Amino acid sequence: MIRARPVTAEHPEDLVLAFRRMGLAPDAQTVLRETLPLVRLLLTGLGRPEEAFLRALPAAPLAPASDDACPPTEAVAEQGAGLPTSRATPRAPGPGAYPSWLPGDAQARPGTGLLTGRAEQFQRLVTAARADSRGLSALASAVASALAAGTVPPALVLGRRRFEWGARTYVMGVVNVTPDSFSDGGRYFGAEAAIAHGLALAEAGADMLDVGGESTRPGSLPVSVEAELARVVPVIEGLRARTDVPISVDTTKAAVAREALKAGAHLINDVTGFSADAALPRVVAEAGAACCLMHIQGTPATMQQAPRYDDLVEDVLAFLEAAIARAEAVGIPRQRILLDPGIGFGKTFDHNLFLLRRLNELRVLGLPLLVGTSRKGFLGRLAGGKPAAERLAATLGSVASMAALGGADVVRVHDVAEARDALAVADAIRRSEDGGALYGR
Repeated sequence: MIRARPVTAEHPEDLVLAFRRMGLAPDAQTVLRETLPLVRLLLTGLGRPEEAFLRALPAAPLAPASDDACPPTEAVAEQGAGLPTSRATPRAPGPGAYPSWLPGDAQARPGTGLLTGRAEQFQRLVTAARADSRGLSALASAVASALAAGTVPPALVLGRRRFEWGARTYVMGVVNVTPDSFSDGGRYFGAEAAIAHGLALAEAGADMLDVGGESTRPGSLPVSVEAELARVVPVIEGLRARTDVPISVDTTKAAVAREALKAGAHLINDVTGFSADAALPRVVAEAGAACCLMHIQGTPATMQQAPRYDDLVEDVLAFLEAAIARAEAVGIPRQRILLDPGIGFGKTFDHNLFLLRRLNELRVLGLPLLVGTSRKGFLGRLAGGKPAAERLAATLGSVASMAALGGADVVRVHDVAEARDALAVADAIRRSEDGGALYGR
């Protein structure tokens, strides 16, 4: 399968700050945002027709219509500065009409390469690929999806709450109703204790509450439907009666999901990405609920037994794409799906760090990302071997880093108040725009 993954890209919001300092008019800024940013895409899975097409790009003819749609950058800049210019006969770009192509090693890494260029050049490539007689729609779709990776997903409504993705990083609070949780060791096992804990998390600022009745820690074994229902349903009912914070239920079972949704849950959080129970997606669809689909290699009982990947990000993307397909096949709207890369679920210490570093590559799927790092083992190792109860500072470092890089839309945490504070700082720094009077709009 052909994939295009964003390796590096200039941030349009940073360009806008420069445009303001330059005093460019808003219309000029809008056009320049499309023409100036440089993007680098890693392509994999290419066949011979696609490789031949990409090798021939510099010699490909430029369609006149594409010319007219993209006026020269110099003309736009002159307009923005208030200088006279004519757009009646825009100049056709020269050899740089398309992105530059750097192929991978034909023997060691066939079907790979790097595309580098501006947004307008990539748009021409997509148009040319779709028009090519060799049938290059897969290449066109992959590149188009990668270009749209920075687009904010549509808002999601859960109960009385509306989640505007991109506005800030939201917080999901963890409510474990299990006797063997790795993070709290059954501290909230029992309905009353779990309800009280959930209400405390809501009061601390949780945007969602994730109720779980079956441990998914490494090495854990499944529990029966009856046991899981007895744990989670009373907690859901108790929380719904006393707070309007949306409730997620962490389950892999259709029977549990059905009763949980009847009890008032809004979202099903499946750590197997709809791969464990074939009936689960339809239960979610029939209830009109939302879902979070997570990547996992193996099962909780086996996932940490020497996990291995050829290309971690690509394997995660393939798994999540299949999960999305299962959801959409039964009628779950795409805008009601969240994705989770599954930190700690079938990943080594190094896998976890690499995946967090490259979270933005998962944006090609066009869906909001929920990421859970809270108190996990790799953080304990980074903090010198500290146990789960002493990993708060490391957890805050991970969630602040994700927020600062724009890598997560929701973070799943045990310590809500502290995470909210860390995210408030990181989000504010990322969105700061006041560089003085000359940066005014």
